[in-house]
Amino acid sequence: MVDFNARSANERLGVLICGHGSRNRLAVEEFAQMVEALRPRLAPLPVEHGYLEFARPVLREGLDALRAQGVDRILAIPAMLFAAGHAKNDIPSVLNTYTAETGLPIDYGRELGVDRLMVAAAGARIQEALDSAGDEIPLSETLLVVVGRGSSDPDANSNVAKVTRMLVEGFGFGWGETVFSGVTFPLVEPGLRHLVRLGFRRVVVAPYFLFSGVLVSRIRQHTERVAEDHPSIEFLSAGYLGDHPKVVETFRERVDEVIRGDTAMNCSLCKYRAQVLGFEQDVGRAQESHHHHVEGLAESCTLCELECTGACQPDGIPIPMHHHGDHDHSGHNHDHGHHHPVYPHADHPLGPRSLGSSDSLRTP
Repeated sequence: MVDFNARSANERLGVLICGHGSRNRLAVEEFAQMVEALRPRLAPLPVEHGYLEFARPVLREGLDALRAQGVDRILAIPAMLFAAGHAKNDIPSVLNTYTAETGLPIDYGRELGVDRLMVAAAGARIQEALDSAGDEIPLSETLLVVVGRGSSDPDANSNVAKVTRMLVEGFGFGWGETVFSGVTFPLVEPGLRHLVRLGFRRVVVAPYFLFSGVLVSRIRQHTERVAEDHPSIEFLSAGYLGDHPKVVETFRERVDEVIRGDTAMNCSLCKYRAQVLGFEQDVGRAQESHHHHVEGLAESCTLCELECTGACQPDGIPIPMHHHGDHDHSGHNHDHGHHHPVYPHADHPLGPRSLGSSDSLRTP
């Protein structure tokens, strides 16, 4: 483990924890609480945080706060479970721009990723759900369903599936499957409706999310709908990761890695660097952020109360393409000069309707 006191004698380092941001006040508060829990683990290094969108401080404000404290170098850690567009493009774009403007060097760390500590934290949440169950059902007759956020990056989606398998083997569940809250397939509700056919007596639904928010609430709503239709099956909802001590320790390890210079990103399956099956059109795509127009914005659309979609597709609830005046929710297209490539499986029957074209919307 790196001695931060020894390092600070040679140069003034500062740490920026880079979050996505949320319109959900509780989620933003939980993120800030996690940063507070991390501060004593990184002392004496100053620690700030910032968000890509929908909350303050934005990333630039967090960087300014560290610069005002006289740091010579910033270590930026993406508070992302897996490396997809936000970790690979959006955050680096903001950081690179800031360095170009100020000359302040920023070293970028890696995402939390598939990590023994993160798997252990998820396992602790699942165990809490099992302990709360009123009856004794063997693990061999229990199905684990891990819910990932969902991404247009197959590398990130496959990592959720790996976490699922590690949890299934770690506990000895009878079966395990992975579903997603949005962007890709299968979505939570149609996925669960397929899985109940397997005949397991108990289903544990575990949201692999860092914090609360609209997505976690909707996962529970989808689960409750399926549970109502299948009263003979016991459904348990595990808690999200939150500021579990092992999550906080993972952030500490990511800072250690940057200081040691051994940050290892997975580039062999990165769709922006290699020709990944089905995503060849993304190779070499420009590294740019599409969040600049919503930095710090905390209000949802007052006309339809929908979150923006596109590369940040928020959920598995079908969102038809429509316009309210000049505000278009049909693909994060606010006419800001940025465009997202078409997701190759936009019309998958178990995926969000909001990904497809307007003439291919399906009836729920």
